[in-house]
Amino acid sequence: TCDRIYGRNKINSRTRHNTTNAFDSYYQPDFMQNIMAARNVLGKPLQKCSTSPVTGYMRDGYCRADPTDGGRHTLSGIVSQKFLDFSKKRGNDLMTPHPPSFPGLKEGDRWCLCVSRWVEAYEARNEEGEEVVPKVVLESTEESTLKSVKLDVLKKYAVDIEAANS
Repeated sequence: TCDRIYGRNKINSRTRHNTTNAFDSYYQPDFMQNIMAARNVLGKPLQKCSTSPVTGYMRDGYCRADPTDGGRHTLSGIVSQKFLDFSKKRGNDLMTPHPPSFPGLKEGDRWCLCVSRWVEAYEARNEEGEEVVPKVVLESTEESTLKSVKLDVLKKYAVDIEAANS
């Protein structure tokens, strides 16, 4: 995924050698409270992005920020073939399955995308065409995404724009 492109490991060497691992937060009593507290870019409770295929850094369906996620998979997008080809050209093949946790994506799938990859596609839209930019599901895009992308820009690509206007 994006972590390979930017030279980051999902679990760094310091974490790997600790007695805890990157998924210990999953077992903490406040894990469900953290999910419930997560907000989307509209300031409302974060909704699931997809369970088929199951997505999210923690493979729970949510595009939530997590301190162990170097790729920041917080943007809920609907991928196009043009985006999948674009990502593959940049070294991140999202189409090839890697069982058991990654089924491979096809056009129309909802997926928690790396914010930086979405921004890269957005910046390439003049050369590659608008369809390279994945559509955005605002209700499933975590609010920390706004640190990298303005809400007005996300709204231009939103499939749930009526939710933004309510």
